[in-house]
Amino acid sequence: MSISHGPPSSAEADIPLKSSFANSSAVDVVPLLPASSRRTRVPRWLRRTTGPVLLLLLWQLLSSTGVLTADVLASPGRIAQVGGDLIADGSLTSAMGTSLQRVAAGLALGTLVGTGLALLSGLFRVGEDLVDAPVQMLRTVPFVGLIPLFIIWFGIGEAPKVAIITLGVTFPLYLNVYAGIRGVDSQLIEAGESLGLSRWGLVRHVVLPGALPSALTGLRYSLGIAWLALVFAEQVNADSGIGFLMVQARDFLRTDVIVVCLIVYAFLGLLADFIVRSLERLLLQWRPTFTGR
Repeated sequence: MSISHGPPSSAEADIPLKSSFANSSAVDVVPLLPASSRRTRVPRWLRRTTGPVLLLLLWQLLSSTGVLTADVLASPGRIAQVGGDLIADGSLTSAMGTSLQRVAAGLALGTLVGTGLALLSGLFRVGEDLVDAPVQMLRTVPFVGLIPLFIIWFGIGEAPKVAIITLGVTFPLYLNVYAGIRGVDSQLIEAGESLGLSRWGLVRHVVLPGALPSALTGLRYSLGIAWLALVFAEQVNADSGIGFLMVQARDFLRTDVIVVCLIVYAFLGLLADFIVRSLERLLLQWRPTFTGR
């Protein structure tokens, strides 16, 4: 038997290395996860409802201990009872129906006027010169301050209420649609022209899709303004609606009825915002966005 005292061959040198790599890979196949990743994740709906539930519990506790008296703010249990009574006798559902009709009419008119003016001003320079300056001047006038003029012009019926909501909806929608049109990349316009698109084809396939995200944002903002305008409109010479219930409750110092009406306003506004956000997800599927981590 011969004993070699020379350096090991390359094949012999690779044997321990291969075995060591094999052993290390066997150990490192399943890396240890951080402690935060091993914890059970709390569902998002539970996290979103934790804050309101804690607030209700604190409210009920302050009411039960007498810190909040019924004259200042009714307890959540009392408000739930009053809300059930108003629904049972039909007064709340009737008021909701009337208020929804007013908001729908004002929102439709405001969307038509605001979008039309924004298209005229955003697509044409002549339209911008004629429309933008007057709209910007009127935008700075508080629409609530125009209520006396609307009553003089339109009387005390439904017309001034719808006009106030229309005015509140028009300006936010105009600003966002106009900004969306003017924010379209000019290189996209040049690319469309090089492909042979006509002026209407550019508007249809390039400008309007590019302005759609801003338009939907303006619609969400306009819906919030619409409910705010409705509160003011229904407290002036109104004989029906949620605001009318609040005026009656104020006269009789019924804080429970007032809070019920405010909750209804908040619920209807949240429902309208949910509808618009659903439209955003449906119409803007082509645009991937960051959704948070």
